[in-house]
Amino acid sequence: MQRRRSSKTPKQPLQVLHHKTQTDLSAWRKGGRIDPEKSVQNHQSLNDQKNDSKQDSLEEALSYFETVQDRVSLKKNSVLQKHLTTVESIALQRGLPPEGFDVLLNVALSGKLADTVNTRLLKSLVPASVIPETSVVSSVSWLCVSKCSGNIQLLFLRWLITMFDFIDHKEQLHALYGFFFSFLQDEKMCPYVCHLLYLLTRKESVKPFRIRRLIDLQAKMGMQSHLQALLSLYKLFCPELVTITLPGKMKTYFKNSEGPWKAAINTVRRRNQNSPVSQPLFLGTAQPQSRKRKWNTQLIIPVRSKTKNNLEEDREKNRIDLYSTNESFPVEQLQTFSQLLQNIHHLEFPSQMGSVLTNPLLLHYMNCIKDESIYLRLYYWMGQTLQEECTWCVADNNQYEEEFKDFLETVYKTECFLQEGFSSCEEFLYKSLPLWDGFCCRSQILRLVSWIPLSNFSEMKSHLYDPLAQLFFTSSLYFKCSVLESLKELLLNWLNWHVIHLDSESDSQVHSLNTTLSGLVNVVAELIHFVGWISTVALRLENNPTFLLYFILDFYETVCDMYLRYNLPLLIMPPAGVFYPALLSMDSVSLNQLCYIMYRYRTNLVAAKENELSKKKMQQFKFSSQTYQEYNQYITAMVGCLWTSSAFQKDTHPQGLRMDDELLKKTTVQEFKTSFNIVYHPAMMGYAVLFLQQAWPDDTTFNFSLIKGKKWNWYLEYLYAQGLKGLKVFIESSINRVSQASHSKAGNVQV
Repeated sequence: MQRRRSSKTPKQPLQVLHHKTQTDLSAWRKGGRIDPEKSVQNHQSLNDQKNDSKQDSLEEALSYFETVQDRVSLKKNSVLQKHLTTVESIALQRGLPPEGFDVLLNVALSGKLADTVNTRLLKSLVPASVIPETSVVSSVSWLCVSKCSGNIQLLFLRWLITMFDFIDHKEQLHALYGFFFSFLQDEKMCPYVCHLLYLLTRKESVKPFRIRRLIDLQAKMGMQSHLQALLSLYKLFCPELVTITLPGKMKTYFKNSEGPWKAAINTVRRRNQNSPVSQPLFLGTAQPQSRKRKWNTQLIIPVRSKTKNNLEEDREKNRIDLYSTNESFPVEQLQTFSQLLQNIHHLEFPSQMGSVLTNPLLLHYMNCIKDESIYLRLYYWMGQTLQEECTWCVADNNQYEEEFKDFLETVYKTECFLQEGFSSCEEFLYKSLPLWDGFCCRSQILRLVSWIPLSNFSEMKSHLYDPLAQLFFTSSLYFKCSVLESLKELLLNWLNWHVIHLDSESDSQVHSLNTTLSGLVNVVAELIHFVGWISTVALRLENNPTFLLYFILDFYETVCDMYLRYNLPLLIMPPAGVFYPALLSMDSVSLNQLCYIMYRYRTNLVAAKENELSKKKMQQFKFSSQTYQEYNQYITAMVGCLWTSSAFQKDTHPQGLRMDDELLKKTTVQEFKTSFNIVYHPAMMGYAVLFLQQAWPDDTTFNFSLIKGKKWNWYLEYLYAQGLKGLKVFIESSINRVSQASHSKAGNVQV
């Protein structure tokens, strides 16, 4: 398709456009490709007649705006009103075809019409498919001659930022980087120019004179977020050139620019999504992209149009060694892992950073090459997208819940691939959790919670723990279990991060390591205390269900092994509100879990005590005597219940089982002392019955007192054979059976 001539030169009326242009407009009208065999039939339909009418109206409007020369008043000219209304209605309903942008941009920026008309035209520039780069470059040239007002220039920049990802190419725009940079001196335009430059910046764009200019502007204007954003990006590309200190915390650098066009873009998306052929023809592009949502579009690497000049360039590039250090490798050509390895140092990332999320090769690149500029661009794009598309933060987005779920799922999978959380996701969760109902996108949100990066406790308490606790206590049992699972994964991710960074630290970094370790210990301890608190309350609210208890104990299976498995000098015992419900549980799975957990606590505490006594190196962290004391109280209670039948007499924990004999007698329970040993315990009685049936098949009285002496040992072996490995390692590690004769006396033990 031949591009329209600039409106600054004499032009032909729209009626004499080439046949190729007419074909393109027809393709836009029908919303799909042209089928010559069916074109006659389609033109006979009523819908095509309506489309023809709209098409003719749009062509007349474009022809009018293309030929208008003198300044025209909107109020006194009915023709202008008619054509302006036509452009607005068609653009806001179905979007404009690519060839319409050249005409409308030129007339809006040429100053021929009043600002009221120009504003309405710019707000109507919503694409049905793509925006030709040549049209944008042509319109930018009007900024040189100052024909349009400052307000129109600002609106044009906002439009350019909003539509950046709809522009089919970016090479000529990159060539205008210096031109856009010159507009930074205008205080009103500076925030939007910085935003545009942020999107256009490449490593070769960073020059010393530009850095000096930005620093001078910052000294003049103060610490402006848009200047900090551009300087941060420059510093990531060339840290040796930007020597000033910049804030390290990510935040929202730029204001949202798409306000005037957001509703229209959504309308066009919905129409394209619901139409039988949801994608208008991409002119000169073989493979149309999805236009469902802005973020969804950006998950696909754009296909470059293959014009004649492009093909000649490709043939010329084939004569050049693409693997030379002077050539950048286009990401669209990246197909195999071997190509990634050969071109890893000169890959050119796409402008649409969202496409990185669904490309495993680019994710491998991010893992191998720690290019902070890529992370910064990705964080900015992701933060903006999460904020704008959140279905419970934005009232008009409820209908896009499924699409938002898919996007969150994609972000989660990316975090799993990279094995690190995104700070933009953390900020999104902190802002959105207080507004979340606990139902919308539940699975996706809780999985994102598991990848929240390490941060200080005060932030996490107010932004994560407090809103999560409110939902936790007022929601269903299933939601409580889901939250506990998410927090367990969060703990595991923090611990794995610690192991990886501990291995990578050198001896010269011991001081910084200690600082990091101290912060990690405090944050992990607060997380464990938080889980202990909500678990205790939840067990009371739900009346100690086995299902909930399983997830709680699963969390403490990680906690009990932090010292040995993850080299973290921290052990925290479960609260009494978790320990005793598990000890007295009527389910053998919970009791077996608890036995294994206590066995691992013992193993870790013994190892810690040995390290303290060996004094091979200075210990920065030591377990408090309270930890050992609490463990001993719990182990005394467990042995008293399961083995010695003396829990009611020897349990010393303030919230334990200790009771006077007189009070126990009032319960009228016979043999109350043995009520919770491994034979009479409610969780173990089923095994005891099955054992009696096998040992004395003719005895139907189920006399549990027969299980003693050698039969006691046989019963233990029977329990171990049933898969109660936790019970096995607990008894073998925590109970010293002095002699074979002592087996007949359950009380002859040493803890």
